[in-house]
Amino acid sequence: MAPEFDWDAVNRYHLGRNHVIPEEAQHAIRDPYAILLAIESESGEDRTKAVGKTASGRVLAVVFAIRDAAIRPITAYVASPHLQSLYLRPRRI
Repeated sequence: MAPEFDWDAVNRYHLGRNHVIPEEAQHAIRDPYAILLAIESESGEDRTKAVGKTASGRVLAVVFAIRDAAIRPITAYVASPHLQSLYLRPRRI
């Protein structure tokens, strides 16, 4: 069973500021080829940045945390050229 996503007005707002909808963030996180990067937050909470592709083909960076066994997206945005090149780089699978 796939983990649930934790959405509320706050994280939807943060995504919306960057013209990303929740479904796109979910696709990017669940992308089987997504790159997952551990990041440090000022709050001390463990956070991850997923760089993945949406169903429409956009490469997004989605910052999220795991809270109470649910994935809580914090923000998302179109990946920078550097992150896109990391995502698109050929990988051995």
